[in-house]
Amino acid sequence: MRTAVLAAGVWALAASAMAADGPNPDKWRALDPAQTLYIDTTQGRVVVEMFPEIAPLAVARVKELARQKFYDGLSFHRVMNNFMAQGGDPNGDGSGGSKLPNLTEEFMFRRGKDMAFQKAANQGGATLGFYKSLPIASQPDDMMAITKDGKAAAWGLHCTGIAAMAREDAPNTANSQFYLMRATYPSLDKRYTVWGRVVWGQDVVNKFAVGDPPPIPDKMTSVRVAADLPESERAPIYVVRTDSKAFEDTINEVRKKAGADFSVCDVPVAATVADTKERGRAWWHKIPLIP
Repeated sequence: MRTAVLAAGVWALAASAMAADGPNPDKWRALDPAQTLYIDTTQGRVVVEMFPEIAPLAVARVKELARQKFYDGLSFHRVMNNFMAQGGDPNGDGSGGSKLPNLTEEFMFRRGKDMAFQKAANQGGATLGFYKSLPIASQPDDMMAITKDGKAAAWGLHCTGIAAMAREDAPNTANSQFYLMRATYPSLDKRYTVWGRVVWGQDVVNKFAVGDPPPIPDKMTSVRVAADLPESERAPIYVVRTDSKAFEDTINEVRKKAGADFSVCDVPVAATVADTKERGRAWWHKIPLIP
């Protein structure tokens, strides 16, 4: 299994000129605060981009529980090397959940022409690529001409950084528990609801204490929707536009270097921040400016 490489340490693949009011909009897009989740942990902050257009029930549930402060103080009770970190259980052992009803599975979604999609590879009859920061697989565009809704079936890929709902054996049993991928694990594809991706803080996820449960588990100290915080506390994070020519060039560069071992999970989706006066004294000073 090959571990995907996220944004850190690969900035040269996604260069951009900074404008006075933010990065070049042809290459970068600002995260929507309403769809951005800050997960503060005992190891640091993790920033997740959420996708309600792909998993509306799961995203709504995570937001609801975050606003209830349900996740605050809960541990990552199952953390496995070369796999994932799971948390969100008030019992701390994987047996519990919230008092809200279980969710209907959202293992797949319908991709329309309105969803900007960057193709990267073809594999097993599916087209692999990116929607925003999310790596996905999809039926070919040709399917849109013959389906009643004019859309094609698609699903999220379990690359490093993916956020998805944990569940019991039965499909419709997700509730409050979720996991963050620490490695690429394709056998989970189309079996669990993918609802987001870490765009900053993957190094934090990789630092969590390992075990099932860990001897001293790391915890979520605070989980908040960015839009619910004062604007002064929100990071002006931008993510590389995966529908841009610059990102297409990144894909081609990674493919050239990887050769036959190419995987979309190896393509970095870089993040940066606007160069503001506040950057030097705010928490996001650690997010690099990409020249």
